[in-house]
Amino acid sequence: MAEYENLYWWSNDGLRLHARDYPGGEEGRPPIVCFPGLTRNARDYHDVASRLAGKWRVIVVEFRGRGESAYAKDPMTYVPLTYVQDVEALLADQGITRYIAFGTSLGGIVTMLLAGTGRETISAALLNDVGPEIEAAGLSRIRGYVGKSSVFPTWMHAARAIAESNADVYPDWQIADWLAMAKRLYRLNSAGRIVLDYDMKIAEPFRVPGNEAGPDMWRALDALKQIPTLIVRGGRSDVLSQATAERMARELARAELAVVAGVGHAPTLDEPVLHAAIDRLLEQAVKEPAAA
Repeated sequence: MAEYENLYWWSNDGLRLHARDYPGGEEGRPPIVCFPGLTRNARDYHDVASRLAGKWRVIVVEFRGRGESAYAKDPMTYVPLTYVQDVEALLADQGITRYIAFGTSLGGIVTMLLAGTGRETISAALLNDVGPEIEAAGLSRIRGYVGKSSVFPTWMHAARAIAESNADVYPDWQIADWLAMAKRLYRLNSAGRIVLDYDMKIAEPFRVPGNEAGPDMWRALDALKQIPTLIVRGGRSDVLSQATAERMARELARAELAVVAGVGHAPTLDEPVLHAAIDRLLEQAVKEPAAA
């Protein structure tokens, strides 16, 4: 497993935010900047980063309210446009003007919005199980669990609970896989209990009537039209439909669609079937001209 350094920066509203920084990067290779899903943190990308580190610098962001990033005083800042501003602050802090974006679920929405700002240059993008349209069933399921705390006495208790609630997502997983997921999603608190590693208040924007509308994400996707893009879909996903994924692939001139059979929302990106597709994306990114 690759070693990483802790990277901290400040948001525009004064929050100390955290990312994992896996060193590497051969000459001419932009860093890979990874964005996790709604309730997730940097640990989700550790296996991916470990495979790519050395040849690539990999930075894994923890959005405000997750992992080691500070919790926001105003829960209404837990929205994609604020996350975009936080990422832009990181890029400015690190002097990054050209990068590859990997985004899972919420992280993919942030990726599309970042591409649309024009302030930085994305030389390639990976959108993991997310698109401009989110299926109603998946959105309902997410709303059903986000912001609801759960506490367990042992890691095995947490693993078995996750296995029970996510059996349809990863039907082939064994208890070792669920235990690994528990240790990505939960943390040990000062009382020795196993708790979720995010601010429960990230759910509050969901409760505002009409807040789900947001920007037109098909328009945001257009910013990736001429950029090498890998669209990943879990074959059992209830968030990204096959029809939406195929439309995305048609509308993006340089897109590849990879479907991970037998997996729901969302693939881990470390599935062997994705290794070659990710490597092809990165090869294209190297060939992209630097920003003027």
